[in-house]
Amino acid sequence: MNETTVPVKGSQPERSARRDIYDWLQCMVVAIIVCVLLFSFAVRLVDVVGSSMYPTLEDGDKIIVSNLFYTPKQGDIIVFRKDEYRPQPLVKRVIATEGQIVDIDFNKGIVYVDGEPLDEPYTAEPTLEQQDFSGPIEVDEGCVFVMGDNRNHSTDSRDARIDCVDVRCIMGKVYFTVFPLKNLGSVYR
Repeated sequence: MNETTVPVKGSQPERSARRDIYDWLQCMVVAIIVCVLLFSFAVRLVDVVGSSMYPTLEDGDKIIVSNLFYTPKQGDIIVFRKDEYRPQPLVKRVIATEGQIVDIDFNKGIVYVDGEPLDEPYTAEPTLEQQDFSGPIEVDEGCVFVMGDNRNHSTDSRDARIDCVDVRCIMGKVYFTVFPLKNLGSVYR
């Protein structure tokens, strides 16, 4: 005897479609939670404001920053707060860390750390703008000396309002650019 089957409401294909929708929703909720936790505790998205880091970073770039297990090193690009100067985060390059001695020859445009001239292919031009700097200076304990890559158009540690930056004010190291798309993924050591 031949038996014929008649589709019954709630059959396998209908349950499978509901299960697929449930799985997709579950994945999306988990992804949103991971993104919220990631951007709350591990990384931040910061806008570059101004031209002080040109040509490395440009006004309007969006960068990924993290301070997870981070200790500042010479050459790092960092984001920090200096509320007495400006409430928005500042982006600069670490030139020297605690205990190092910084001097600048403004006639030649050369920055020296511990008596050695820095090789700075990332700068827009030689450092000719003195601002409030009167060196040589030794970087205080728990601080870093920072400068913008666009040296003559940057307010940085040469200015008394910024001076050496306390490492507790550092929001993190810049790891890469996410916007504009032409710079997507540009990585900074």
